[in-house]
This record gives sequence, structure tokens and C-alpha cells, in this order.
Amino acid sequence: MNTVTIPKELANRDDLVVIPRKEYEALLELTKISEFVPTAIEKKALIQARRNRKAGKYLTINELREKLGFTN
Repeated sequence: MNTVTIPKELANRDDLVVIPRKEYEALLELTKISEFVPTAIEKKALIQARRNRKAGKYLTINELREKLGFTN
């Protein structure tokens, strides 16, 4: 087992985090996930969906199930 000396300056400032290398590498992989960027068509569809919701033109999940013939 290796011994590591941690400077008191780091430990006292709450700037120190110790994790295993595999967990650190897995954390770095998460930053490589690209962010979702909607297309112009998807943006228009979202705007229309928000207008419909505001106007009350939507179905709840229970209403949808009922119209499709599913029972609760």
C-alpha cells in the first residue's frame, strides 16, 4: 500500500476529494455526453405544445387510457 502525505493547506480548505481512479475516470466519461440540441422543427412543436396546454387542449394520462380502451 502506498502512503500519501496530504498538505494541511488542502485539507483545511475543504478542497480535497479522494476517490479511486476507476471512479474518477468514469466521472470524466460523463462529461463527454453531448447535450441535446433541438432542431427548428422540434422547437416549433414544443411551442405549439405549450400553447395547447395553456389553452387546455390536452389529455391526462387517465383520459388517454380511457379513450384507448385500457382499464386502470
